[in-house]
This record gives sequence, structure tokens and C-alpha cells, in this order.
Amino acid sequence: QVQLVEYGGGSVQSGGSLRLSCIASGSSPSNLNYMGWFRQAPGKQRELVASITNTDQIGYGEDVMGRFSIWKDNTRNTVYLRMNNLRHDDTALYTCTASDGAKTFWGQGSLVTVSS
Repeated sequence: QVQLVEYGGGSVQSGGSLRLSCIASGSSPSNLNYMGWFRQAPGKQRELVASITNTDQIGYGEDVMGRFSIWKDNTRNTVYLRMNNLRHDDTALYTCTASDGAKTFWGQGSLVTVSS
């Protein structure tokens, strides 16, 4: 079992930046072949924000491309999400996810609020 804990959410004004971190712990976090971030805004469906594989293949949701960056530190079992030029519609619960190919794990989520 892998546990995911997110850090770094909060409130920011439109145009500002935040960095989220997600630390994987428990059994064999080094076996994870995928880590990423999803978000869900009130009244909307959950959507992919960004993902990164164990071979460093990266993908972004269309709405965040060019503004958000994802990277990972394998020595710390941590994945980061840098969010620049935040907009009001980026307000959501951001949840870290990871997979070892057999199971998918989810964090509790970190709330990001962007005021216009």
C-alpha cells in the first residue's frame, strides 16, 4: 500500500503562483510507474492536470499547458506541480495520484483557491 500526502495548497490572487508537493510513502513507492495530479472544481468533473511516468514522459491537461509544470524527485519519492499565472477557474481540490501498474492510489487533496 502506498500513501500519498499533498502539501502546498492555499489561497492566491489571480496571476499568482503556487507549488504543490506530493510525497509517496509506504510499501515500495519506488515501484510507482506513474504519478500525477487531478483536480475537481465545485460542480465540475474531475480532470487531469498533469502526469509524469517513471520514464519521465509528461502530459498536461489542455487548460494548464504552458502555465503548469510537473517534475519529480525520485530520491524523495516526491512529485511537484508548479502553477504559474493562476486564474480564478483554477480554483479546485487538487489531488495527487499514483499507480504501480496494479493499483491506483489517491491522496486526500489540497485546496487551491484563486481570487480574481
